[in-house]
Amino acid sequence: MLRFAVRRLIGMAAVLFAISVIVFLIFNVIPNSDPAQRIAGKNANPALIARVRADLGLDQSIVTQYLTMMKRIFTGTLTSYASSQNVGEQIWKGLPATLSLCIGAAVLWMALAVVFGYLSAVHAGKFTDRTLTILALVGISVPVFWLAAILLYYLSFKAQIFPTSSYVPLTKNPGQWAYHLVLPWITLAVLFVGFYSRVLRSNMLDVMNEDYVRTARAKGISERQIRIKHVLRNSMIPIITLFGLDFGAVVGGGAILTETVFNINGVGLYAGQAIGSLDLPPLMGVTMFGAFFIVLFNTVVDVLYAFLDPRIRLGEAAPA
Repeated sequence: MLRFAVRRLIGMAAVLFAISVIVFLIFNVIPNSDPAQRIAGKNANPALIARVRADLGLDQSIVTQYLTMMKRIFTGTLTSYASSQNVGEQIWKGLPATLSLCIGAAVLWMALAVVFGYLSAVHAGKFTDRTLTILALVGISVPVFWLAAILLYYLSFKAQIFPTSSYVPLTKNPGQWAYHLVLPWITLAVLFVGFYSRVLRSNMLDVMNEDYVRTARAKGISERQIRIKHVLRNSMIPIITLFGLDFGAVVGGGAILTETVFNINGVGLYAGQAIGSLDLPPLMGVTMFGAFFIVLFNTVVDVLYAFLDPRIRLGEAAPA
């Protein structure tokens, strides 16, 4: 297990390195992405632009620039070109809002997906199943920004049921914290509810045909017990795996659109602003933050699988 975990950690470091290099190189080939030109102004003379470029260290080789930026990321001294704010502090400041959004949405989508997937499997081919299938397909197909705009317009501006203002910290007022996050939670959860419910339905229908389920029925165990204890429990294993990967992706950047539309001052909104201004230090900081969460959860899932199946840990093929 230790060797397996070490290999995964080495792979994690390699992926983070590759992502950082790719983002850095892409930024440097984007037209009109020179931060010195933007800071100095459109009408600045070449001497002023050169001085700004020297102050930012942009007159050095691209390798030196990359190494300097990575050093600043890991020492917590990386600052924005545009605002001179510390990137790490801004990410840390927005992290509670992002985690509040993602954790709440994750709880919602898992709960609804289990209920809908269970009902669809139990009533397979019937009206309930067909209705939930249509709703799932709609949820998967609806763009996040469109759903967010619709919810805001009808439930906030029109009906005035929910607020339009931004995030309220949990420590300040738990009730208002949840109240302000209801619509963002729904928006972020809808896509995953549809997808997870379909996966769970398919898994349950497969498990229902397993021999141990038939044996349980032959023993006289109630159908309800069989569905919950044997079928649902075993069908949840792939769902938990998907959840680990998707939650990492959502925290790592999947919530950008939701935070932007609902004006939630989290890491996603900060990333959106950095993208709009082509500010490389925040982009690098947020990218490394997002990549870390995604790779971390991938690694956790791999380690859990290795713990459950020694063949994966040892890298051996399954016996024929």
